[in-house]
Amino acid sequence: MAKVKQDDQVNKLVQDIKQGNYKPIYFFSGEEPYYIDKLSEFIEKNVLAEDERDFNQTVMYGADTNVTEIIATAKRFPMMAEHQVVIIREAQGISDFNQKMDDLVSYAKNPQKSTILVFDYKYKKADSRKAFFKEIKKSGVFFESKKKYDNELPSWISRVLGGKGYTIEQKAVFMLVEFLGSDLEKIARELDKLTSILNKGTQITPHHIEENIGISKDFNNFELNSAIAFHDVFKANKIINYFAQNPKQHPILGSLPLIFSFFSKVLILHSLEDKSERNAAKELGVHPFFVKEYLIAASNYDKRKAVRVISYLRDADVKAKGVGSGSTSHGDLLKELIYKIMH
Repeated sequence: MAKVKQDDQVNKLVQDIKQGNYKPIYFFSGEEPYYIDKLSEFIEKNVLAEDERDFNQTVMYGADTNVTEIIATAKRFPMMAEHQVVIIREAQGISDFNQKMDDLVSYAKNPQKSTILVFDYKYKKADSRKAFFKEIKKSGVFFESKKKYDNELPSWISRVLGGKGYTIEQKAVFMLVEFLGSDLEKIARELDKLTSILNKGTQITPHHIEENIGISKDFNNFELNSAIAFHDVFKANKIINYFAQNPKQHPILGSLPLIFSFFSKVLILHSLEDKSERNAAKELGVHPFFVKEYLIAASNYDKRKAVRVISYLRDADVKAKGVGSGSTSHGDLLKELIYKIMH
């Protein structure tokens, strides 16, 4: 049976809540807090009418409560409302969570039907094999919020913007991914900033990213890898000179892993029998937008050269971490590295 995608699970949960198909217990856990927060906030804002919340909505924090208090609160009846909502924020901080697991199992077997009990258990995965979670799955919702892989982020950004009525150029997407990393909350904040400024229907470009978020469209690791791939020495030198002048915004230890990843994929590409764009994208785990760049890089750097580049990168990484570099600045280390790669 095919696995349901995480975004589809979230959409299904949201639709059920909108339609009033509530469950007595929701347990949101996982390493990615973004979905946990969003689902919990959606329940908080959409189950009860505003005039029902004062008496029937309780928000507790794990570090400030315990299992006995949570269960006692959950067993209360609502006042002049059909439901009460009890939300446990930062539930991973409940000190007696594991010690009082039997009490939680007992409640999960016979939950208060008029209560919607929500656990926000963040930054780690709960052990779904335990009896408590097995009981939740029978009558409630157990949702694991997983981190996005790097190659999933571009399509996620495009979907989020599409849902708001915007499109985005691929280069702009990858500028965001490179600059913001895999923190969905951080990415979402920047997307909200863009959509609050730009008219609906706008196609977001690298210029919009540079102007409103402060990421240079010309001087970034995305453009550096591109310059290396195309063997554009002049462009590569312009970028690394800019990096050398702005080391806090562009540290060498941020550039090295990205160049290493790039050439690791070039090596993989050299080993493929089927180098068609479709197969290459699949085997490299990259967006099809990038495949031509990797193919060009492979034509400019044969397998032997790519192996040497990997060796140069490892040497530069050791020196950047202070081993055997003497007084050489990070800017000079990067200049030396790029010279070796491109000559």
